[in-house]
Amino acid sequence: MAHELTTLLRTLRMGRSLAAKQDIAEVSAILGTGAKAIRLGDDCAAIPDGDGYLLLASEGFQDSFVRSMPWFAGYCGAMVNVSDIAAMGGRPVAVVDALWSDTSEAAASILTGLHDGANTYGVPVVGGHTNMRSTHNSLSVAILGRARHLLTSFDAQPGEVLIAAIDLRGRWHDPHPFWDASSGLCGTEGAARLRGDIELLPTIAEDGLSRAAKDISMAGLLGTALMLAECSGIGMTIMLDDIPRPEDAPMERWLSAFPSYGYLLTARPEDAHAIMARFRGRGITASVIGRCESTQRLDVIWADEKETFWDLARSSLMGFAP
Repeated sequence: MAHELTTLLRTLRMGRSLAAKQDIAEVSAILGTGAKAIRLGDDCAAIPDGDGYLLLASEGFQDSFVRSMPWFAGYCGAMVNVSDIAAMGGRPVAVVDALWSDTSEAAASILTGLHDGANTYGVPVVGGHTNMRSTHNSLSVAILGRARHLLTSFDAQPGEVLIAAIDLRGRWHDPHPFWDASSGLCGTEGAARLRGDIELLPTIAEDGLSRAAKDISMAGLLGTALMLAECSGIGMTIMLDDIPRPEDAPMERWLSAFPSYGYLLTARPEDAHAIMARFRGRGITASVIGRCESTQRLDVIWADEKETFWDLARSSLMGFAP
């Protein structure tokens, strides 16, 4: 098992998705992370506004994905942005898109997916930019939301537990590493379920059960945990066997997956049961998968073996350490 764990962690460290997060360090070096009201490195920009916060985020999609799955790319434009808003303890207000396509037919499929996703999650598309005479097919979608109390990447504390909440009622969206528990629920009943599931995050924030969270992104579960640890200036130990996982999903594939509904939250140990009960009450699998520590390492335990996945004291990921 020791050799298996070493090989697994090496493969994940060398993956393209984690490398893409390292690219963020170049952006942070140019834009800077000095004393400012808006902290860089979170799922959304949180802009103080009245008795709460405006949340602003955007997502872009690679040409190859948009060209091979135009409807699903459009759907994801709404889905992943809504997930970012929820991860910050917020509720979506509206989205805008920027679309480039080489034909009107390609544009129609992309926009239909965006329309279906926006309707499913109950967030209107209020404008954007369209070019149907381009040489490529690309999509970017931005979202505005609002939060009363924030969940952030900066407030995980040593002594807290790490909870993973993942909707396992899905399927692989081959050939991409997506675990899709969303796009098949575009009807009225399915949409109501998805909106109720998303609502769990802001209510957890407003009830003071958690202050730190991230949605599990293309960096995978360990990569997302590493991003959370870096921004909070802490370390974590994660038990792989405790991670919610479909029965037939190999560990490597699952740790590389981007689930349509997957969140990491930290909480005081005494609040963990209440948080997990809320997810489980809606059919979402939730488990304590680790603990937050004062180290700057992300350590992983599998069976009886333990190994360091990443040492932030030696090498940053995104360049957003405190």
